Amino acid sequence: MEPYVTVETLPERTRAWMQRVRPYHRPDLRPDPSAVALLVIDMQRFFLEPGSPSYTCGGPAVLPTVKRLIEAFRAAGRPVVFTRHVHRADGSDAGILGWWWRGMCVEGTPESEVHPEIAPLPGEPVILKRRYSAFANTDLEMVLRGLGVRDLTICGVMTNICCETTARDAYQRDHRVFFPADASGCVTEEMHVASLLNLAFGFACVTTADQVIAWVSGAAPPPTAGHREA
Repeated sequence: MEPYVTVETLPERTRAWMQRVRPYHRPDLRPDPSAVALLVIDMQRFFLEPGSPSYTCGGPAVLPTVKRLIEAFRAAGRPVVFTRHVHRADGSDAGILGWWWRGMCVEGTPESEVHPEIAPLPGEPVILKRRYSAFANTDLEMVLRGLGVRDLTICGVMTNICCETTARDAYQRDHRVFFPADASGCVTEEMHVASLLNLAFGFACVTTADQVIAWVSGAAPPPTAGHREA
C-alpha cells in the first residue's frame, strides 16, 4: 500500500487538511511562549521502520517537521518532552493491549528507542508509557507541573491513537493544546483527518508546525483562518 503522505507531498496535503478543519479552527488561541512545552509522542523505530508490525507510514513523512519543532523549542529555551511506548518482554503489563494488538514494543530493545534523528538530549524528560495516553499511570503531569508548563504542543505517532488520546487527556487537565496537522502521522489519511476534526471541534487548536514555530520564536504573524463561536 502506498503511503498517504510523503515528505514531498506533506505541504500540499497539510493545506487540504487545514481547509477541512477551518470551520472549527480557533485563531484566537495562542500558546504562552513562557509556559509552553513540546510533547513528542512515540517517535520510535518500532513505529517508523518498515517491516515492524506497527509501522506507521505517515511517521517518516512528518519526521523532518517534528525535528524542526524540536529544534525551535530548544532554541527558544522551552522544554521538549518525549514519550516511548514500551512493554515487558513477557507482556505482563500489556493488559487489554495484548489482546488487541499483534505486536508489542519491548522495553530495552533497539526498536523501542526514539528515532536517532531526533534523539533526546541529556536531561530532556523521557516518559515511558504502557497505554495510549501519555498521562495514564505515568509521571507526565508531575513533570509538566515542575516545568511550569501550561500549554502543550503535541506531535508524533499515531495521530488517531496515542496523539489524540493524549491531547484529550491534556485538555481534561486544563492544558491548552496545540496540534500541528503536519507533525503527526497515521496509517491512513482518513483516520488522520478524522482525528484532526475531532480535536479541532473540542480539544485543541489544530494548526501547522510553521505557525507553532512562529509563536514560540515570538515572530508569529496574525492567523488568517476562519473563527467559530464556542
